[in-house]
Amino acid sequence: MPSRYELANAIRALSMDAVQKANSGHPGAPMGMADIAEVLWNDYLKHNPVNPDWADRDRFVLSNGHGSMLLYSLLHLTGYELGLEDLQNFRQLHSRTPGHPELGYTPGVETTTGPLGQGLANAVGMALAERTLAAQFNRPAHTIVDHHTYCFVGDGCLMEGISHEVCSLAGTQKLGKLIVFYDDNGISIDGEVKGWFTDDTAKRFESYGWHVVPDVDGHNPMAVKEAIELARSHDDRPSIIICRTIIGFGAPNKQGKEECHGAALGEDEVAATRQRIGWSHAPFHIPEEIYQGWDARHRGAQQERDWENRFAHYSEAYPELAREFKRRQKGQLPTHLTSEALIEHTQDMGESIASRKASLSCLNTLGPQLPELLGGSADLAPSNLTFWEGAQAISPEASAGNYLHYGVREFGMGAIMNGIAAHGGFIAYGATFLIFMEYMRNSVRMAALMGKQAIYVFTHDSIGLGEDGPTHQPIEQLTTLRSTPNLSTWRPGDSVETAVAWNAAIKRRSGPTALVLSRQNLPHQARDKQQLSNIQRGGYVLKDCEGMPEAILIATGSELGLAIAAANEFESKNRAVRVVSMPSCDIFDAQDLGYRQSVLPAEVTTRVAVEAGHRDFWYKYVGLEGRIVGMTTFGESGKAEDLFQHFGFTVENLVAEIGILLDEAHRPR
Repeated sequence: MPSRYELANAIRALSMDAVQKANSGHPGAPMGMADIAEVLWNDYLKHNPVNPDWADRDRFVLSNGHGSMLLYSLLHLTGYELGLEDLQNFRQLHSRTPGHPELGYTPGVETTTGPLGQGLANAVGMALAERTLAAQFNRPAHTIVDHHTYCFVGDGCLMEGISHEVCSLAGTQKLGKLIVFYDDNGISIDGEVKGWFTDDTAKRFESYGWHVVPDVDGHNPMAVKEAIELARSHDDRPSIIICRTIIGFGAPNKQGKEECHGAALGEDEVAATRQRIGWSHAPFHIPEEIYQGWDARHRGAQQERDWENRFAHYSEAYPELAREFKRRQKGQLPTHLTSEALIEHTQDMGESIASRKASLSCLNTLGPQLPELLGGSADLAPSNLTFWEGAQAISPEASAGNYLHYGVREFGMGAIMNGIAAHGGFIAYGATFLIFMEYMRNSVRMAALMGKQAIYVFTHDSIGLGEDGPTHQPIEQLTTLRSTPNLSTWRPGDSVETAVAWNAAIKRRSGPTALVLSRQNLPHQARDKQQLSNIQRGGYVLKDCEGMPEAILIATGSELGLAIAAANEFESKNRAVRVVSMPSCDIFDAQDLGYRQSVLPAEVTTRVAVEAGHRDFWYKYVGLEGRIVGMTTFGESGKAEDLFQHFGFTVENLVAEIGILLDEAHRPR
């Protein structure tokens, strides 16, 4: 049987060889953390390489994702479907071993990491999901949810501000099955971190309420094992194991230096490393006895069989709960969901209310039907209106709840939601003001990149929020959201469109959805059945005219009412103006050409778009010949009605803009 040192050296060899072959990558972290990984994966990690998606597996997150070859080596060695050829194609186009771990590319990768700190935040979300799911489904003598979340982090993860947000919350929530390993190697890309990172990490995490295991020799397997045992015994709070390691361990001339952080070692140093660690095998050659020492397939299959046996007994005792657990694990919606009925009911009610309030009405209807909804707000629930009638706050004492008070932690909230989504069993939604989307921007991007369902409730969507002024008034944020690939964005114009938006968000499993909602009341719009059906197509004709229109007015959100009023004025003068409501541009753009042309006929070039956001986005719909009533500056502090008047969001201004275009269209050329 190979020694632990020999098993760990397999990671070092594969990592330095793959980085050398690609001439790109980060060999230092994998070589430095190899001993820690060997103990964790061989002695503790509960997983089945043959079935990477087994529900009760432990979750492992490599937050310092630049060290991706550590994870790829582990997956290959333990028996996942990741061959030597995949490792040899490290960082190559279309390979299964991209530069940073990416969800969906590689079996066994739980989440996409790379932007430092977000993997740690994802791990907090996974641990939270595990505890909540356990509280909702476990019963006396029947435990079907019982796994740990392990996370590797580096100096960079802990320097990023998001680490404070999520670790503070994890401590408050006492997430006892979260165990973090800090690779305390003292090196980052710029060199020794003592010039810019001198925090007392142990005291910092103690202040969060974590259990801290300090000063562990990361190259001593027995010390690592003792630390893990200690961490697992403190299940009343999360644990951080501070491991002192040498970056690039084994490289005689570069270990402990920044040179091995983000670049290949070089052929001479790779050869010298082989000699230093006693690894005489050719590149990408692993002896059979090393494979046997790592192979986790038999153990993992037995662990899964044991769980299946427990679940069978659970199913006999609690058949309805067992069916519900399976449904939620598969991400299937309940068959009795009445979201379409909600839309029709909202249309019949005809309420003129703020879309944020309409959103709360949707939650009050959908919430009781969707026990998997796990919501929250970044300290703005009374303003975002996300704490619905059946919401129950999650706490260490009440962990079966369905609502998390995130506190003022927008970025942390977004990344925790991604962890919840990656874990499975929940549909996560989180809320803040639209302007503070900027704080959580990269976590929104990561959800879109991973194709994970997350629902963002962004309220106070324009200068219409009023007196708080330009620091709180979003201008360019809608454009940012709409330009993000695989993010679906809705800005509904009344309560009915809000219900359609929620319906779309609940049913969209392939990526996140942003619901952009108003503070102020929005007038209800009358619709026939066809118009009601067409809302789900993202853009539709809300008010039409006889024959081909002379002009088309495109509007969203709070400006939809202005557009209708302006069109009515032209109608009174027997002028043909069509109003197109465009609550979701990405959904509209995905429709077939015939439908899009029926809404926006190419021959009608006289077009005006109106939205209280940045104007440049709308050129794609109005063309260079059209006009846009929008924002080109930041806002001002004042009453909403005064701001709309000041910036030209009035019926009179819309009528004037359309009139200018109509005059130009009829002017002899």
